[in-house]
Amino acid sequence: MNDIGSTVAFVPVRGGSKGLPGKNIRQLGGTALYLRAVNQGIRAVGSCLVSTDIEEVLNGPKPNGCAILNRPDVLCGDDVPMDAVIHDVIEKLDLEDRTKIVILQATSPLRIDADVLAAIELYGRGQHELVLSVTNTSSEILKYGMLQGANYVPIVSSKYCFMNRQYLPNIFRPNGAIFVFSVGTFKNNKGLATENIGAIEMPPERSLDIDTLKDFNAVEAEFKKYNEQL
Repeated sequence: MNDIGSTVAFVPVRGGSKGLPGKNIRQLGGTALYLRAVNQGIRAVGSCLVSTDIEEVLNGPKPNGCAILNRPDVLCGDDVPMDAVIHDVIEKLDLEDRTKIVILQATSPLRIDADVLAAIELYGRGQHELVLSVTNTSSEILKYGMLQGANYVPIVSSKYCFMNRQYLPNIFRPNGAIFVFSVGTFKNNKGLATENIGAIEMPPERSLDIDTLKDFNAVEAEFKKYNEQL
């Protein structure tokens, strides 16, 4: 079995973005987004894997400690789940069950090294099967529900539907920047989904994700504030 190290960073990037073509190789502060994530992964854990179909990435220079894998066309569509991409990498490299994988999305470039290290540290406590990054979001979602015929069925509890906004509990959403898990757990769960999830919080201003040009412009404006850390 291939033991590439007890922990490896993983940066999944594909070339077929419709919202912002070429977004993963777009330059932010003079560095391509994917490479920014790769360098961060190497700083955090010493090695990084990239799964991609982008020619500029496959044929371009790569930092020491980075391995670039050619992603099959069948795994490059808009509707391909991340689970399938992770499974492909695990199978190709025959990764040991004890190997920990740290996913760093290239489209979350305002993530700082301290965020990554915090997620790894939390996972290392052995209390969670998966650790991900989250950010505070509107509590109004607690008032939401579904219609079943003419019946309104609250998502959580009817008591929240009539509660003043300032009294609603804090709500957090995954921001997609970081995921930490082991190969063994991924195999056992047949994917990332688990009921045993730990979380590290990132502030909303650093949780921006790039999908459109408008998103990129917002990230670029915020980037200037954090340039020394990023």
